[in-house]
Amino acid sequence: MKKLLLLLSCFLAFSLSVHAQKPMSHEIMIKLKKVGAPKISPDGRHVIYSRIETSYNLEEQTSDLWIAATDGSSQPRKLTNSKGGEDNYHWSVASDKIYFIAKRDGDEAPQLYVLPLAGGEAQRLTTLSTGVSDVKFSSDGSRIIFSSRVFPTAFTDSASKKLAEEKKKIKTKARVYQSFPVRYWDSWLDEKQGHIFTMDLKSGSKPVNLMSNLTLVNSPGFRLGSYNFSADGKSVVFTATTEYNTTAYQSAKSNIYSVSLSGGKETVLVNDETSYTSAEFTADGKYLITSGSAIGNKLYYLNRIYRFDASSFSAKKELAATLDRPINDMEMAGSSIFASIEDQGVDRIVEISVADGSVKPVLGAEIGSFTGLSLSSNPRIFAYQYQNVATPPEVWVSANGSLKAISKANDAVLAGLELQKPEVIWTKSSRGKMIRSVVLKPTGFDASKKYPLFVLMHGGPASSFKDVFGYRWNPYILGSAGYVIVMTDYTGSVGYGEKFAQDIQFDPFKGPGQEIQEAAADAIKRFSFIDGTKQAAGGASYGGHLANWMQATTSHYKCLISHAGLVNSEAQWGTSDVIWGRELMNGGAPWVPTKTWKEQNPMRFAANFKTPMLLTVGENDFRVPINNTLENWSIHQRLQIPSKLIVFPGENHWILNPDNSKFHYSEIQGWLAMYLK
Repeated sequence: MKKLLLLLSCFLAFSLSVHAQKPMSHEIMIKLKKVGAPKISPDGRHVIYSRIETSYNLEEQTSDLWIAATDGSSQPRKLTNSKGGEDNYHWSVASDKIYFIAKRDGDEAPQLYVLPLAGGEAQRLTTLSTGVSDVKFSSDGSRIIFSSRVFPTAFTDSASKKLAEEKKKIKTKARVYQSFPVRYWDSWLDEKQGHIFTMDLKSGSKPVNLMSNLTLVNSPGFRLGSYNFSADGKSVVFTATTEYNTTAYQSAKSNIYSVSLSGGKETVLVNDETSYTSAEFTADGKYLITSGSAIGNKLYYLNRIYRFDASSFSAKKELAATLDRPINDMEMAGSSIFASIEDQGVDRIVEISVADGSVKPVLGAEIGSFTGLSLSSNPRIFAYQYQNVATPPEVWVSANGSLKAISKANDAVLAGLELQKPEVIWTKSSRGKMIRSVVLKPTGFDASKKYPLFVLMHGGPASSFKDVFGYRWNPYILGSAGYVIVMTDYTGSVGYGEKFAQDIQFDPFKGPGQEIQEAAADAIKRFSFIDGTKQAAGGASYGGHLANWMQATTSHYKCLISHAGLVNSEAQWGTSDVIWGRELMNGGAPWVPTKTWKEQNPMRFAANFKTPMLLTVGENDFRVPINNTLENWSIHQRLQIPSKLIVFPGENHWILNPDNSKFHYSEIQGWLAMYLK
């Protein structure tokens, strides 16, 4: 295995460094196929995945399912060909059928379909007016459970339809709330709840709402989490909170419950000091495996894995206790848990023992990221997604240690591009921490020349500059006009241990901003091709916050770019869709004069603003609402600082429409050229 990983790393490193004809452009990026996470058949012979063909003309954009042999003996072929895409796809137990969710002609909401591989058209299995999502199958494949968002009192589809029709007739258009939250991401919330339904696939019976007799659903703070079948297939284990309406002043804790497939009241399985995000029984029914995080006054907690004795739901034991890394996804396989973890800028696959919690490496290298794990009935044959900063996600298969590329959807396009190999540097900060940065040279790099520096800052802050491909702030496009890009994982970033992520609390901007600048200075010192007299900085979300902090605290940048960035943390606290974490960050509510509120709010230092700034925002962004960008714009205009404001109607926290995205990139590149060329 070690030899295979070394060969893979060498091959990928070589492929990144090969010089070709063209730089990455927005037009080329749009042509890249977006390959979804794989699902391998139980017999390990085939893998299915989604593939999106993107276009500037949204009418021409397609999303279909593809199938390929896991041994690579045949080319992948398209399975579906419809206007609406398919997701939440699964194999039948016998590996002869595929189930998926889609909204097709005649569907008022997404429904479950089945497609026999022997031939024939996909058949619709559900007709629920409120739609179907997140389908799970029993171990024998005879029954499913899924969720659907319904009105709290509507436990039948006829009741849902009746209530929906009654609401359509109401002429008054008003949203009325009595508790927090009222909106999320880019949507206003309504009274609907996620409920678990079950359906017998063999009998073709109608879906049944399992939550009609649960007391949980009567709580104004009820919110459904994840769910799975019990080992014997007679009940459902699920996570849920009854405290969602309290998130203005605390973190909502989720417990673990079960409900019988024949209905009835819920049973509380686990209610302790942990907030649980998932729960699943081992195949033998001996243990309940859960994931969850601590509840406390820290800004960030790792999601950890726990094992319970299923006979009593006691004897709680933390598995992989020394891992200290975020878990992306995981799958159970007999006496093991296979998981993708984030580790210092890359994603690796590890195997965790259910018996003793020990961790063994399975797949991972110094470059690239391995996620989207899907196991066959033989856990030594599995599928996964591989990507790196220069390569979008593709489907690969590992069969007894032999690695094989399967989807290869973008090989031809990427072969014609010049994509420089990124270089990782570690800087010892003035606070004594080792800080990781990624340095990317521009297209057509010439070591004898000097290049301006663009300091790109990531969002989050509980995120990182992982070795993954990005569509929204692609460093190859940003640097294509002749800039060196430096991307730094400042304190608060994840993949470096829980404490490193927690250390940003009470120091949201000053410490991270200092680390970013020290890392940039280190890069300038190390690489003679960087022109330290020509620097710009920018980012989105938390990266936009940091751009505004740079505006408040330094004038050595030639220009700045802030997308969806807060300039007034007090206003952000009261208008964002989430607020409690902001209170934890600053050590109290805005009316409490904490040191952080007073000393690390960019707007309070507006008198220092001097640097030309580009401000961009989506009009439907509820995470960092437009008021912050407008306030920042007003400050710049009031102080007569060269500035430009771009508002994208219909966009949220992300600029997703292909034409809008192209315009956004062109405006960023134009702004950089104005001040760095």
